[in-house]
Amino acid sequence: MSAELLINVTPSETRVAMIEAGLLQEVHIERESRRGIVGNIYKGKVSRVLPGMQAAFVDIGLDKAAFLHASDIVPHTECVAENEKKQFQVRDIAELVRQGQDLVVQVVKDPLGTKGARLTTDITLPSRYLVFMPGAAHVGVSQRIDDEAERDRLKKTVVPYCDEHGGFIIRTAAEGADSDELSQDAAFLKRLWNKINERRSKYKTKSMLYGEIGLAQRILRDFVGTEISRIQVDSRIAFDTLLEFTAEFVPNLTDKLELYHGDKPIFDMYDTENEVQRSLDRKVELKSGGYLIIDQTEAMTTVDINTGAFVGRRNLEETIFNTNIEATQAIARQLRLRNLGGIIIIDFIDMLEDEHRRRVIQSLELALSKDRVKTNINGFTQLGLVEMTRKRTRESIEHVLCSGCPTCKGRGSVKTVETVCYEILREVTRVNRAYDADKFVVYAAVAVADALQGEESHALAELEVFIGKEVKIQAEPLYIQEQFDVVMM
Repeated sequence: MSAELLINVTPSETRVAMIEAGLLQEVHIERESRRGIVGNIYKGKVSRVLPGMQAAFVDIGLDKAAFLHASDIVPHTECVAENEKKQFQVRDIAELVRQGQDLVVQVVKDPLGTKGARLTTDITLPSRYLVFMPGAAHVGVSQRIDDEAERDRLKKTVVPYCDEHGGFIIRTAAEGADSDELSQDAAFLKRLWNKINERRSKYKTKSMLYGEIGLAQRILRDFVGTEISRIQVDSRIAFDTLLEFTAEFVPNLTDKLELYHGDKPIFDMYDTENEVQRSLDRKVELKSGGYLIIDQTEAMTTVDINTGAFVGRRNLEETIFNTNIEATQAIARQLRLRNLGGIIIIDFIDMLEDEHRRRVIQSLELALSKDRVKTNINGFTQLGLVEMTRKRTRESIEHVLCSGCPTCKGRGSVKTVETVCYEILREVTRVNRAYDADKFVVYAAVAVADALQGEESHALAELEVFIGKEVKIQAEPLYIQEQFDVVMM
C-alpha cells in the first residue's frame, strides 16, 4: 500500500505525517528546543561506575548523565588485552571503564522522563544504502533481503570497501542498487567518519562530534523501501533543502517532492490535525460502536476493549469475537500513531473458544506487520491478557505534546468538593488546638466555598460550636479545587 507524506515546517517545529488509505498512521514531531539526540555522537567522560548495576553514568554535556550498560561497550585498547578483542566476553563494568575516562559514545535512546539518554560505544553511521561500523572488518546484510543471489551480489560489491577503518551493514533499501551507488555511499560514510575523528582529537570532553540530520531528511532516509506516492512540503526553504538531500541520497524520491500551495494548512488535509488531537484521548471509538481505553504509565501501557454500543446480530460470543477482531486493527494503528513502546498489556473481551483466541492473535500479528518498529507478541496469559512489547526509540506523542497536570499531579482525578470540605474542617480543628486565635478565615475555591456555605453549612456550624470560634469562608476564583488556606485572625 502506497503512503503519502505531509511535512509541516515552521521555524520552531517540524511535523511529518504519514498517510495510508486516507488515514493518519504515523506522526513525527521535532522541536528545535527539544530536538531528539538519537544517533548523535559525543565525546564524554565517565562520571560514575556502578558495579552493582553493571553500568556507568557518562557526562556528555546534557542536563542528566547518560546511561551506559556493560553490554553496550565494545573493547578498547586501554581496557582489554589484544587476545580478548577477537572473542570479547568481558562483562564486568569495572574492567571495561573507569571513572574519569574519556569515551566516544553514541546515543541509542533519547532521555525519557526522569531517565537519562542510553548510550553505546558501538558507533554506527547510517546512509541511504549502508551503515558504517568503525572498527569492524566484516559486511552484514539485512535479513529482510530474502533473495540469496542478491545477498551474495551485494556482499561481494561491498566487501572491497572494508578496510582498517571499519566494515558495513547493507540496508534493506540497497536491494537492486548498483555498484556506483554503493560506492558513493561508502565513500560518503568514510569521509564522515574521518571528520568525526578530526573533531575527536580537536574537541574537549563533553562535546558533540556528530549530530543527526533533521527530522524531514531522516524520515525520507528511513522510509526508503516504503512505497511513497507523494511528499508534500509547505515550506520553500525546507523544500529546497529536501531537493538537495534527495538528489544526493534518495534520487528516486526527488520527483515525488511537491511544494504545497493550498489555501488551508497542510495538516488540515485528511483531517490530520484533528487526528493528532484525538491521539491524546484515552478513549478510541470503533466503527461498530465498541471502544478502546488506552492508559500510558511509567511501567507499561494498557489497552482495554469494550463492546460499548455494539450489540451484534447472532449471539454474545460472536459479538465479542467481532469486537476483538476490529480492535486489533485499531490497536496496531494507535501504537504507531501514538508511538507507544515498552511493555503493552491488552485486555481483550473474554472469549470462550480457543479458535477465536487464535484468530484474534493472528489478526493482531497481521495488523502489526505493517509497523516499521519491532514488535513481539507473547500470546494470551492465564488471566486472558495479551502481553506484547514494542521497541521504544523515542518519546510517545503524549510525552512530546503534553506535560503533567498541575491540578491532579498525574493522578488523572481530583478530590471531590465534599472531600476538600472535610479536609478544611479537620485543618481548622488542628490549627485551633495548636494555636490561640480569636477566629478563622478559610480561603477556598469557589465550588468548595459554595458547598461550605450551602449543603455543608450544618457541618461548619457544628465546628464553630465545637471550637467556640467564628469560621468565615472566603471564595477565591483563582484557587484550584483542592487548594485552600486557613488563616488565624
